[in-house]
Amino acid sequence: MKRDEPLLLAAIEVARRARENGNHPFGAVLAGPDGAVLLEVENTVVTDRDPTGHAETNLIRLAGREFGAGFLQECTLYASTEPCEMCAGAIYWSEIGRVVYGLSRSGLLELRQASTTGQLPIEVTGPMLLEEARAVHAGFWA
Repeated sequence: MKRDEPLLLAAIEVARRARENGNHPFGAVLAGPDGAVLLEVENTVVTDRDPTGHAETNLIRLAGREFGAGFLQECTLYASTEPCEMCAGAIYWSEIGRVVYGLSRSGLLELRQASTTGQLPIEVTGPMLLEEARAVHAGFWA
């Protein structure tokens, strides 16, 4: 949509600022139902020493404090790059209704090939201790 282009360019500009501020070049913009910019947020992984300081998660933390989930369903998150799995989960739980992004994840991985594969090996073990893990949830979700 034509209306998306200036807002996506705004997210890309925020990413440029993040890079200038010593962080990874990612930016996010939240637009309201009328297309007005509500929030602009940079990646802060390096400067905050926080591996979860992605632009999208930073934006969602702020948006969650300022706006209700019902309102966020009517909003659009513009991301300079396709959200990672962590950010996609945060977007889902925030109930933001729409996402528009610039660079795809595969495009980012192509750019990163010169320095790293972009994939870190992580060993995952589970499920384990199911009875104990289930017990803590007993009656909560009913």
